[in-house]
Amino acid sequence: MKCRQCQKSAVIKMERHNTSLCGGCFNLYVHDQVDRAITEQKMFDHGEQILVAISGGKDSLALWDVLIKLGYRTAGLHLDLGIEAYSEVSRKKVETFAASRGLDLIVHPYKEAYGLGVIEIAEETARPACSACGTMKRYHFNRIAMERGFPVVATGHNLDDEASRLLGNVLQWQEEYLEKQSPVLSDEGGTWARKVKPLFRLAEREIAAYSILNRIDYIVDECPMSKGAKMLLYKDILNRLEEASPGTKHKFYLGFLKRPRAATATAKPVDLHPCQSCGQPTPGAVCGFCRLMQRVTP
Repeated sequence: MKCRQCQKSAVIKMERHNTSLCGGCFNLYVHDQVDRAITEQKMFDHGEQILVAISGGKDSLALWDVLIKLGYRTAGLHLDLGIEAYSEVSRKKVETFAASRGLDLIVHPYKEAYGLGVIEIAEETARPACSACGTMKRYHFNRIAMERGFPVVATGHNLDDEASRLLGNVLQWQEEYLEKQSPVLSDEGGTWARKVKPLFRLAEREIAAYSILNRIDYIVDECPMSKGAKMLLYKDILNRLEEASPGTKHKFYLGFLKRPRAATATAKPVDLHPCQSCGQPTPGAVCGFCRLMQRVTP
């Protein structure tokens, strides 16, 4: 199998593009796809400093690696969820990656801050673990970015993630979520940090290949809380469709992004004001995070 670009031995075959690439050309492809995502979606520029949310998995570490190589100013943010051995390994991977490259890293450990890990917090509040975790992550990404002067938070969501989420939202006709499903979430005039997903053009398999080629040491195990999550079912369905018809995920999600959104023109601006408890912007009296934590036993 030869590289379509330079005729060297190929290391990966990408059926959705009907091409094969060697290691060097594949790295250029990955960098180009991220650069294209950033430019076309107007995510950020080289004058802004980006806070990269780093879990310890392949996607977030690969994203950080690419942004560095593209010349962006970055710092990492790792939320230590307090999930026993899983969180210990994840944190070690992140700290080793940052130290080996001389990168700034912010670590926020839940157990030190709240006395409980995310699983215990979910149990205390009778919330599904992934739901509680998502609420806490969104809150901390924004709060820490705003407190430390980062205008942008970048996450490692890839094409598989976004296509799966889109499938779930379509099946449930969750129109409010469909309107918000974009690679860029506005900063609402500086009210909160802009959220961006620079990997949305890259498949999970491609990011795994990039991580292996570039010797990025990441945690392979899935989060223990994700067992039984519907998102995994949606991913499996899309993987089967992709196998039968390569390019399905790409056409599904990118086609969605190109369609006009009927509600965009009529949507009313969100009325935001400081949370009565923590001061973070929220449309209600108290933000979702503070409502969650109010149910935790002191």
